[in-house]
Amino acid sequence: MKNGIVMKSAAPGEEELKLINSYSRRELTADEVYVFSVVLCDNDVDRDFERFTNESLESLKQLFVGKCGIFDHDPSAQNQSARIISCKTETVAGQKNSLGENYVRLTARAYMPVTEGNRELRELIDSGIIREVSVGCSVSDTLCSICGGSARECGHTPGRKYGGRLCFGELVNPTDAYEWSFVAVPAQKNAGVIKAFNERRVNVQNILKSIENGEALKLGSDEAVKLKEYIKGLKQQAADGVLYRSMLVKDVMKLSAVVQPEISRATMENITGALSISELKELKAAFKKRFDREMPPRPQLFVERSASEDKSNNEFRI
Repeated sequence: MKNGIVMKSAAPGEEELKLINSYSRRELTADEVYVFSVVLCDNDVDRDFERFTNESLESLKQLFVGKCGIFDHDPSAQNQSARIISCKTETVAGQKNSLGENYVRLTARAYMPVTEGNRELRELIDSGIIREVSVGCSVSDTLCSICGGSARECGHTPGRKYGGRLCFGELVNPTDAYEWSFVAVPAQKNAGVIKAFNERRVNVQNILKSIENGEALKLGSDEAVKLKEYIKGLKQQAADGVLYRSMLVKDVMKLSAVVQPEISRATMENITGALSISELKELKAAFKKRFDREMPPRPQLFVERSASEDKSNNEFRI
């Protein structure tokens, strides 16, 4: 699951208080902080037919330390409510995931200050009303469980079975952890991992595929530049295409006036306006072939002679 749950709260110990004070501007006492545990994610296949590998969970264990908790993945400063001080991966004894493997989860300890402003939030957490969370992070790739290749490029469909095996994506090589969010409904469309890409290996086609699939994603500066350059190139190609098409239409109209004079200009304009570039090229080639056949090219000084004329070229005799 890329969605997790808030677990029981507990008073901070001495070591946890040291970790908390490493983030605070002044020394806080145990009475001034509210500390709780939260399961961030695990190694089971989720509703999006994706899962973190055990190795990915180990990497995320380091990346999520110090990250803040917000609401509904809205990166606003006003939404900051808690901060993670430590993470650990743990195997839950006697529990298996849906693949029959040992169930492994990533658990974090988080804190928030005890204030009148967040009293209701703390009460909602303690009462179990607010308990669902989801994580925002980036991974460098998603591997297909069937073929082992990139799930963005192979032809297998997540959620389908191939030879009795479920197809899902394995989220590998986490590169960053952005935040973790309290969410009202963990099954909401936008809850879960917010996908991003490894900036050291920007692939615009992967970005476009994620956009086409309706996936949420965050772009790094390199990715934004690459996407901007790609869009700029598309605009230039589109402009070149418009110019090339207009030239094709012009050539077809000229040839049509010679080889198909019975067709009005207005009719030809309607016909060419509905044709693709490849169809215009085909029509131009056909008209040009007919034009060359009916009006073959002749030398500029060519003079046609009758059969009775002397063809001995005596006029050039010296």
